[in-house]
Amino acid sequence: MPFIPHTPADVEAMLAAIGAPNLEALFDEIPPALRIGPLPALPEGLNELQATRLLEARAADTPRPLCFLGAGAYEHHIPAAVWEITGRGEFYSAYTPYQPEASQGTLQVLYEYQSMMAGLTAMDVSNASLYDGASALAEALLMAVRAHRKAKSKRVLVPRTLHPLYRRTVHAIVHNQGIEAVELPYDPAGGHTPVEALAPYAGQDFAALVIPQPNFFGVLEDVDSLTDWAHHNQMLAVAVVNPTALAILKPPGEWGETGADIVCGDGQPLGSPLSSGGPYFGFLCCRRELVRQMPGRLVGRTVDLDGKPGFTLTLQAREQHIRRSKATSNICTNQGLMATAATLYLSLLGPRGLEQVAAACHANTRALVERLTQVRGVERVFDRPVFHEAALKLPRPINEVLDGLLTRGILGGFDLRGEYPELGNALLVCATETRDETDLQRYAAALAEVV
Repeated sequence: MPFIPHTPADVEAMLAAIGAPNLEALFDEIPPALRIGPLPALPEGLNELQATRLLEARAADTPRPLCFLGAGAYEHHIPAAVWEITGRGEFYSAYTPYQPEASQGTLQVLYEYQSMMAGLTAMDVSNASLYDGASALAEALLMAVRAHRKAKSKRVLVPRTLHPLYRRTVHAIVHNQGIEAVELPYDPAGGHTPVEALAPYAGQDFAALVIPQPNFFGVLEDVDSLTDWAHHNQMLAVAVVNPTALAILKPPGEWGETGADIVCGDGQPLGSPLSSGGPYFGFLCCRRELVRQMPGRLVGRTVDLDGKPGFTLTLQAREQHIRRSKATSNICTNQGLMATAATLYLSLLGPRGLEQVAAACHANTRALVERLTQVRGVERVFDRPVFHEAALKLPRPINEVLDGLLTRGILGGFDLRGEYPELGNALLVCATETRDETDLQRYAAALAEVV
């Protein structure tokens, strides 16, 4: 809420109603040894006018560089109506719609969200969102191990072209449950995972193969061959996708002969601002046969006793309702507000609008790479097609280049050396539909100066 409405008299009345002498008494169960005590370094509180002036001054001092940084968080245009509606009290303050009779609006929005995500991925079922894309993948792999009853081992194949933070999150969540993620190498020329790299694992006992599209380098994988290889070797195919890219790329439900089995990713491109790192939301879709193993919430459409349509949470084998050891999900918090924003974003853009956004992203990235590679010593790292990111090799240390670009008001990209040192001075750059010709020329001119 924008302000605290309670007067001192209101506070006194509430304290009297519960029999507490003061606010401090509400915390008397906390042992004194655990209390932090006074905070002398904190300044005195400000009134609304003073706080507003301070924040405006801080905002004016904060640089707003031109952003060419992607790597999992993308600057897209968000129509003003998206958050004008999402910020309404009916959506903004609601948490979990456990009481369907009081939550029909929220449930319908989530149902529409599920319908859109299922359509976008060409899958049968979507849940009502998860925490973020990385944890969604971890849940997808836990789901795959549970669902793949023919696989006796708890091993999954994970390409090194997958987002590094996704790989770390997967390890953090699944390794204590005895699941081993076996890493696959990538082709140094193409930046993709060739089917030939899977040959050593043919016929072995694995539950799933993870297939990113596009991968962390922005490179497009040969998803048809990888999906068919997984199925021919008795593995589930788990797709990790950028939802914007699905407007112009083949959806996972149509990969290979029979399509992917589970699809997940981060929904940040669908109406969530960069906002200093979040919150975002994870999406997860699957084939109908696997729905009983799906983690998180699922909203269903039904009719009431009068035959009127209604919505409710359904198929919930979650830890709140049954024994934890028997639960198919231990996800306690989804990102319903972000999923609401995504529903509005997709509704406002429609299929044609999302396709135009994706096409503009692709065109801008191609134009950016063309201009930057005209700078002496700058060249592409990989030779395969990309979506809206590309890896470039620079003739100078990346940190020096990024610092030089930042002094010129440009956030130049993601330094790949920490995660992929074998690539040398490699930089991952991104251009979405928010960039125009002037922005691209400005970056190219600044890079030429720095290099």
